[in-house]
Amino acid sequence: MEGRKGLARLLVVACALVAAIPGANAQSSSDEKAKISLYGFAMLDMGYDFGQNDPDWFDVMRPTKLPESKDQFGKDGRFYSGVRQSRLGVKSWVPTKLGELYTIFEFELFGTGGDAGQTTFRLRQAYGELGQFGAGQTWSPFMDPDVFPNSIEYWGPNGMVFFRNVQARWMPLKGDHAVTVAVERPGASGDGGLVSDRVELSGIQSRFPLPDLSANYRWTSGWGHLQVAGILREIKWDDLNANTTGHAYDLSGSELGWGVNVSTNVKFDKNTLRASVVYGEGIENYMNDAPVDIAVQTHIGSPLNIEGKTLPVFGVVAFYDCMWSDKYSTTLGYSRVDISNSDLQAPDAFKTGQYALVNFLVYPVKDLMFGPELQWGKRENNSDGFSVDDLRVQFSVKYNFGKTWGGL
Repeated sequence: MEGRKGLARLLVVACALVAAIPGANAQSSSDEKAKISLYGFAMLDMGYDFGQNDPDWFDVMRPTKLPESKDQFGKDGRFYSGVRQSRLGVKSWVPTKLGELYTIFEFELFGTGGDAGQTTFRLRQAYGELGQFGAGQTWSPFMDPDVFPNSIEYWGPNGMVFFRNVQARWMPLKGDHAVTVAVERPGASGDGGLVSDRVELSGIQSRFPLPDLSANYRWTSGWGHLQVAGILREIKWDDLNANTTGHAYDLSGSELGWGVNVSTNVKFDKNTLRASVVYGEGIENYMNDAPVDIAVQTHIGSPLNIEGKTLPVFGVVAFYDCMWSDKYSTTLGYSRVDISNSDLQAPDAFKTGQYALVNFLVYPVKDLMFGPELQWGKRENNSDGFSVDDLRVQFSVKYNFGKTWGGL
């Protein structure tokens, strides 16, 4: 019922957007330059999980959501199905005196956050661009969306930077040599670890006085592209109990988060190698599947002999998309994330995650795709010696649709 209601809302919003654009419902003419496109797909996922994971993430392979201890989520073996990947979007291109105004408004049915595990209405992109400037919610310049492989598992490689964020961006260069700079909505999460239950830490509140600053340079050529991206961010926390009666310490502090992400696509005729390497500290919320950005560690001489520390993270992605013909394709690849844990994180805290898959997809006619995929994931804990593997088989069917009005 929730899925049908969400899809109905998507259709209502899309139809309203199309109807609101002058000339969208009129016959297009040779001198009509404004263009609008309604697009999306309906997608069915069915599979069998030979292992187990957090029930709120039943239909994705996320190593951070695998069990922290044996049989944390019950016994192994679960069948799953859903249509949560289904998507609907609207794009427009409107000529103005200042250049072309581009907009995108896109939704899907994959619930996250408080709606994790649900088939529900979820915003993906709400973004506009005119000339060198853009604003809204879209891909962070710190990421490279072209690293995502031609797979059917929704979440994707855990070791890639993957984040659609609210931002304002400047693009002084476009084309084969492109530069993008953005200020983005900040945010981070923390882990109190072994001292999280101490009364002295009960008043710690995070604060972000500055936006995250990200930028990339992208070189595109006939062989593919190479992108180098970076990010800087300030993470602060305030001790709300400081200077109160009986509270002798001020545990307020700040840390600098930073990261460098190098990514590429290399073309081999119809085939593509997609790869990236990222390293940084305190950038976990920009990663596709990583835990907290900051944790508590021992520091002799600080109040209570502890301090907050940004966690170093390393991620790698390597996937190969092979088009056997216009009707058959295979994707094969591997990804991983490694966290340098602090000394006060719990023994069962997440340390390393691995991700791999192989598929065989069929395209019998235009706008239809189906096929099976074998997926593997592994989680390793911080220091208790526990690790767990998960193996899945998924079968998906995807129906694309789209209609464009206007243009030349």
